[in-house]
Amino acid sequence: MNNTEATLLLCFFFSIFSSSHVYFAGANQTAGNITTSSSENPFTPKASLLRYWNNHINGGDSPKPSFFISKASPLTHVEATRFASLASNHALHTRSSYFCSAAKLFCFPELSSHSLEKHGDDVDFAAYSGKNFTNYGSDRLSGADSFKNYSGGDNIAVDSFRRYSRNSAGHDDGFTNYAGDVNVADQSFSTYATGTTGGSGEFASYNTNANEPNGIFTSYSDKANGRSQTFTSYSGNGNTGEQTFTSYSKNGNGAPNDFSGYGTGSNVVKSGFTKYGENGNGANDSFTSYGGNGNVPVNDFKGYGDGGNGAVYGFKNYRDQSNIGVDSFSSYAKNSNNEKVNFVNYGKSFNLGSDNFTGYGQGNVGGNVSFKTYGQGPSFKEYTKDGVVFAHYTNNVSSSGKTVNKWVEEGKFFRESMLKEGTFMQMPDIKDKMPKRTFLPRSIVSKLPFSSSEIGEIRKVFGAGENSSMANIILSAVSECERPASHGETKRCVGSAEDMIDFATSVLGRGVVVRTTENVVGSKKKILIGKVNGINGGNVTRAVSCHQSLYPYLLYYCHSVPRVRVYETDILDPESLEKINHGVAICHIDTSAWSPTHGAFLALGSGPGRIEVCHWIFENDMTWNIVD
Repeated sequence: MNNTEATLLLCFFFSIFSSSHVYFAGANQTAGNITTSSSENPFTPKASLLRYWNNHINGGDSPKPSFFISKASPLTHVEATRFASLASNHALHTRSSYFCSAAKLFCFPELSSHSLEKHGDDVDFAAYSGKNFTNYGSDRLSGADSFKNYSGGDNIAVDSFRRYSRNSAGHDDGFTNYAGDVNVADQSFSTYATGTTGGSGEFASYNTNANEPNGIFTSYSDKANGRSQTFTSYSGNGNTGEQTFTSYSKNGNGAPNDFSGYGTGSNVVKSGFTKYGENGNGANDSFTSYGGNGNVPVNDFKGYGDGGNGAVYGFKNYRDQSNIGVDSFSSYAKNSNNEKVNFVNYGKSFNLGSDNFTGYGQGNVGGNVSFKTYGQGPSFKEYTKDGVVFAHYTNNVSSSGKTVNKWVEEGKFFRESMLKEGTFMQMPDIKDKMPKRTFLPRSIVSKLPFSSSEIGEIRKVFGAGENSSMANIILSAVSECERPASHGETKRCVGSAEDMIDFATSVLGRGVVVRTTENVVGSKKKILIGKVNGINGGNVTRAVSCHQSLYPYLLYYCHSVPRVRVYETDILDPESLEKINHGVAICHIDTSAWSPTHGAFLALGSGPGRIEVCHWIFENDMTWNIVD
């Protein structure tokens, strides 16, 4: 290279950096709350985001919000370029493990070959996690295995049991505190206790207090002879999970199953029982307090007890005192012989639910179906004409105007009048429950598939198996993003910081500021409201709110929020009167388009369009507003 070429190259780089406000020489300099140094590569995704902020937001040279910039991808310039190239060539799946690790994404860990453990002796596992058991306890003669505190407290619990206790005789299994208090649990039991004789399987406190509990039981206790299965406190207090039992106790002989406290106190947990007890002989199944006190529990029974002989099924306090709820019974006890099905105190919900019985008890010979104190206006289709007894049947029983607030955490919603200095109030749990992730650079995310028609390709990129929990997570997020906007709403899902900036400025203009609550101190405690500041003078204004969605990379559901008032307030300790937090709250002035069953109305009373509703901006959520 001659001197002229060297001089031109130096001038070129100088012009780029000087025009982009990137500091790389001399002592450390700050860009607001963000510190850059001479050692920082100016081509990283973070450096690129800083330049984008400067160029697209008025006053970009002013302090930048550290909580927002910290969500930039940690990829190096070389990694970002390499992954963008792979994404362009639809080959990112070939490096999915490295991609997830380097970009700090949420991907389920792969089950390595060394975890394919086989055990023949009695075992006692305590505080055990993240394993894949194959041929575990198969062909065992008596003995007992115990799992205590299995996967408890994990952020992402992924466990797989294949051919567990298969063809064993008198083999007892006990799972205690299994996957409790975990975030995003994914457990799979395939051909569990198939062909066993005697013995027992006990699940106690399974997925209790879990967030996104997902359990899959396939061919569970099929062809078992006299084996007892017990589920106690299964998915109790779980949040938005899905449990699937496929071919459970099929062709079983005298196998009693007991579900106690199943889904009790859960929030939107979906359960599916397919071909449960099909062709069973002398089965005795009991569901006690199933879905009780649940918030919108969704239960689906298909082919339950079909072709059974002399089986007895009991549902006691089923979906009792739950809020709404949706149940579907298809071909329940169809073509059975001498089966007895009893529903006691079924569906006595606070608010109207939806029940659908199709082909229920049809072709049942010599058996009987009994409903006692059944409520909530169901739909019965092709229902057996004989042998059905209804006692104390109540149709269309609702809350009779009673405020149902048991499913809305205290303090989650409040009235605007509470935002006054000196007010004591309950702070809800504002802690972020999502797995930690980061944005992807726009150069990568713009090349990734993201539509319901491309679910297969998305799964391939992130190594998610078909019908896996991750596949369901991906489908749920994409479906929500594709949902048509509500009346007056403008919405967009964003997977890069640049895309979020673009959306916010397209709605509000370039003179914007982004806010969130400073920390989580005071969460779930009584607090005292300190100094209050109304944004834009406390006048009704517009805002763009962004909420996290569960997805492999950091994905936000952003939407315009017309007619709101936004407040900043100091949060004080009610005893010491010291400042412990700086909160951001948003008050929705127009609630006329909200559902009558929205949690805010359950908590506060009233209904759509009759009151304003306020809430805090939770950790890692944010609101964009016009500069004050």
